[in-house]
Amino acid sequence: MKSVCFYFKIHQPFRLKRYRFFDIGNDHYYYDDFANDEIINRLAEQSYIPMANTLLEMIQASDGAFKCSIAISGTAIEQLQLYVPEFIDLLKKLADTKCVEFLSGTYSHSLASLENPEEFMREVKMHDSLLQRLFGVRPKVFANTELIYDDDISTLIKAMDFKTCLTEGTKHILGWKSPNYVYSSAAAPDLKLFLTNSKLSHDISDNFNNPEWDEYPLTADKYVDWIASLPEEEQIVNLYLSMDTFGTFLPASTGIFDFLKALPRFAREKGVQFATPSEASRRLKPVDALSIPYPISDVDEARDVSVWKGNDLQREALAKLYAVGERVNLCTDRRLKLDWEYLQSSDHFYYMATGKNAAGAFSPYDSPFAAFTNYMNVLADFTVRVEEQYPEEIGNEELNSLLLTIRNQEGEIEALNKEVKALRQNILTADDSNNAPAIVETPLEIAEKSDVEAPAKPRRGRKRTTK
Repeated sequence: MKSVCFYFKIHQPFRLKRYRFFDIGNDHYYYDDFANDEIINRLAEQSYIPMANTLLEMIQASDGAFKCSIAISGTAIEQLQLYVPEFIDLLKKLADTKCVEFLSGTYSHSLASLENPEEFMREVKMHDSLLQRLFGVRPKVFANTELIYDDDISTLIKAMDFKTCLTEGTKHILGWKSPNYVYSSAAAPDLKLFLTNSKLSHDISDNFNNPEWDEYPLTADKYVDWIASLPEEEQIVNLYLSMDTFGTFLPASTGIFDFLKALPRFAREKGVQFATPSEASRRLKPVDALSIPYPISDVDEARDVSVWKGNDLQREALAKLYAVGERVNLCTDRRLKLDWEYLQSSDHFYYMATGKNAAGAFSPYDSPFAAFTNYMNVLADFTVRVEEQYPEEIGNEELNSLLLTIRNQEGEIEALNKEVKALRQNILTADDSNNAPAIVETPLEIAEKSDVEAPAKPRRGRKRTTK
């Protein structure tokens, strides 16, 4: 029986306000709260909340036969908690159904997997801890930012104990092969690869409301029939879609929610089942190994990473950002660490894209250069704040050693204080008799007294002898 895995992506960055050169050193708050509030509320009203209710209805109406997965970034969760907490409650309800699987990913939807392996793994851990706290789930399947993947990244994913990874089923990688199989990583053989079916995904996102499309209108029975008619040996179809496709880019008036609700009924009639990626991974075995030496993604026609690293502006911004990463992770300043997360979001670099890769209507800036200038002004102030805590003159290794020494000393002091407390408690609770115990001084107290009370020793000179 063929399995369909739906993946719905939710991500929103913390958008930056207009930040001038003269703000550097004077203004340490970087975000456009008005824009962030307006956008997340609009998307929640149009897409997120109606979509969550639709998924709940589909699960209930099908008696749990409909299943799907959600990939949501940490920055999106933070904004939803701040502006639309009711949607977080809906996500908890979806998690409680056990029919929705939450995927692992990077906290800030970052490009760390391309720039800094240690930061990449730290972000994933941070993201998964958040999902554990909020929804009581521990992600088992990994989906990187915009499905970015290559052989080097696969080894990092496997090192974090993931057994399954979702990435793009690009034609220049697959060649004649079908994306509707499970593959394995050539660099990490124990890692299963699920590949998106780009055509069937785009038939919904791009063509559902396109009257010029030769298959228009797209109906639920037609769509399920396409899946059912695939060769029998092709056992899995992965459909990866942004959740704001439903309700925003495809308004409710197009019938998109009715289309979704009808899918389980026609799937049952055609012998097609829905599954979470973990369920499908347990059941299906890889048919071949794939080697992907260069990074791929699900963005742009080229399906590469040029939308974020294709020009000098983007590469310079990324280099400057990750140059301070090690020092940021050494610090304990919570505000600084939050800014570090927010500044890593891939969207900031996408706005700097030029040519065919330009962000266009998605960008809040007039031009890629304006996006670059604004970001670099913010980054300049951020770097100053990092250097105020950890001056550049001190090397990272030396700095790490100093901080380790300080932390060790703090631990020793804490242990001594506990010892003092315990000894004093013993004295107070000792048997109150005429033979009262002598007060025992702690090593710390002895050391302190020795500096103050130690009597001066007489100088001992050599006796002079006379001839």
